[in-house]
Amino acid sequence: MPLSSTNAQAVARYTQQIGRLATWAKGVSKAQLIAAPTGQYVGTWTIAQNIIHCLDGDISATHRMRRIVAEDVPLIIAYEETKLAARLGYDHDDVDQACRLFDENRRFVSAWLGRLSDEDFNRTGVHNHNGKVTLAQVVKTYSDHIEAHEKTVMIKRAMLGVGG
Repeated sequence: MPLSSTNAQAVARYTQQIGRLATWAKGVSKAQLIAAPTGQYVGTWTIAQNIIHCLDGDISATHRMRRIVAEDVPLIIAYEETKLAARLGYDHDDVDQACRLFDENRRFVSAWLGRLSDEDFNRTGVHNHNGKVTLAQVVKTYSDHIEAHEKTVMIKRAMLGVGG
């Protein structure tokens, strides 16, 4: 049975973000990718850190979504994103490779999501900070996540004099 229009639109939105991280890095030099933010953005992440963080987030989301569908009300554990960024050396990771991995993961997950039922989108897990979450909510959260980071990255690109 085809997905409801709400769930089909959520999958389409999630899928449409393929290629998005690559646009964040397009035309940006390695030095600009890791340039420390200035002004009101001091203490925030570099463009590279935003990209690697979004890849990490999507990898985590994939695991969460698949467990929600496969298991009965799995426990979903939060992670400390600032510690990941600080301790994993995000500025030393290959941004182009991260963009490709993000895209491939999104393609894989999008195809899988498209095969699910509305019943699957209503399945739940329990997030240790946010409580009960449905698959539909997780898909929306990670689409929102990319859009939120994109706003920040576009401001940083403009501050570096790189067109957007």
